[in-house]
Amino acid sequence: MPPRKPGKSATLEATAAKIASQVPKGVVDIATGEVGVPVQPDYDPREELGALRRQLETLHKQVSDAAQTIKGGAREAARQTQATVKLYPVSTMIAIAAAVGAIAFAIGGSRSTPPRSRYDRALDEMRDLYDRVRDRI
Repeated sequence: MPPRKPGKSATLEATAAKIASQVPKGVVDIATGEVGVPVQPDYDPREELGALRRQLETLHKQVSDAAQTIKGGAREAARQTQATVKLYPVSTMIAIAAAVGAIAFAIGGSRSTPPRSRYDRALDEMRDLYDRVRDRI
């Protein structure tokens, strides 16, 4: 075994990468045929948090603007409804009665059982006959 030269040996700790250190990306430039490591940008969490805060403020403003628009529309609809009821009370009562009737028919129709077909009745009769024969045996 050849003797080691002093000064060229390095400890494992000095050559190994530190935990959570950035891993450089290797680049092969086809045009020049060079291999190198590009300079990695420094990570600054304050810049990223600032950008996220700006986006959050923008979203908050958009949501509050949309809520104000919806409130204004609801107020306008309520005002128009009140004016319509005051101008046309009989027509309003007829329209409300028609809407309530339609809802009642929809609920009543959904609760009724569908008519049974002849096939279902015949199948039930066959099952009953089979059960009676099985009980006798």
